[in-house]
Amino acid sequence: MTVTIPVKGADMLPLDDILDGDCIEAMNALPEASVDLIFADPPYNLQLRGELHRPDNSRVDAVDDAWDQFDSLKAYDAFTRAWLAAARRLLKPNGAIWVIGSYHNIYRVGTALQDQGFWLLNDVIWRKSNPMPNFRGKRLTNAHETLIWASKSEGAKYTFNYEALKELNEGTQMRSDWVLPICSGHERLKDENGEKAHPTQKPEALLHRILVGTTNPGDVVLDPFFGTGTTGAVAKLLGRRYIGIEREAAYRKVAAKRLGQIRPLEAAALQTTTSKRAAPRVAFGQLVERGLLRPGEVLVNPRGQAAKVRVDGSLVSAEHRGSIHQVGAALENAPSCNGWTYWQFRRDGQLVPIDLLRQQIRAEMGD
Repeated sequence: MTVTIPVKGADMLPLDDILDGDCIEAMNALPEASVDLIFADPPYNLQLRGELHRPDNSRVDAVDDAWDQFDSLKAYDAFTRAWLAAARRLLKPNGAIWVIGSYHNIYRVGTALQDQGFWLLNDVIWRKSNPMPNFRGKRLTNAHETLIWASKSEGAKYTFNYEALKELNEGTQMRSDWVLPICSGHERLKDENGEKAHPTQKPEALLHRILVGTTNPGDVVLDPFFGTGTTGAVAKLLGRRYIGIEREAAYRKVAAKRLGQIRPLEAAALQTTTSKRAAPRVAFGQLVERGLLRPGEVLVNPRGQAAKVRVDGSLVSAEHRGSIHQVGAALENAPSCNGWTYWQFRRDGQLVPIDLLRQQIRAEMGD
């Protein structure tokens, strides 16, 4: 759905809509501190001079649209400062922004971000696995773009789903260099003439990684340069709310059609791996209070040594007494011990980790 909003006096947040108009005016019309994350793919100001051709003399469909043309670097800087100021006003105190660019503009954008009070968290190199070659052979193949991730201010408690990104990266900590293909094939949207609907359409994989890593289901994601709606499509699929701003009618038409075909994932599929530190704390004594373990029941460590559960949730072995952690450490002659993963209890003839009982209580807390 596409709607047009007045540039002043907006008192409601137009969720899951594409706003028609200038991005600065549209952002200034939205309620202050109402957005969780902004993904911005602004004009790069590529400053192309003339047409670009391949070795076979076929014309390259380069970015020569009017929206990417500025009279001077000074004019581009003024535009950048204006839209960033509007964006910062919209972010919640713990909100964050992602901005993508190339060597033509990203350094100027980075300076403007810092000048306006944003706190830089990371820059990410998106290394394209299938970049467009340098047809003139006078420079290196431009095989990457740079993303800047910044919180609204220093000390803001921005969202970072570390464990989820680690899972996406096969159990290894996510790095700041991402190898992903450019948008091509069936993902590349076409217009009525069979041409590219947008010259700089971003791949959904890039937005998937960003939204999984730095937002949660239900968060509001704003894209002030919406184009053909990649941000909105991924946000809708992942159970986030989106607001797009796009002044070009042709792009809005393609984006609206695209968004109408997206069906959000079920709630169960949206759950991600979380940090153990973020899980609700469960005291061992709660297992005793709930009757999941009985006073006098025997726990066994990996070497078959036993300790009995006491009514107050402590343990007693032949020589030691204390918490599940203290007794475990004493038996191992170690400075510390994670009692939850150390002790087991017997059920139906099988030894079962006590941590399964903790997880049962945590699951009930989340219901």
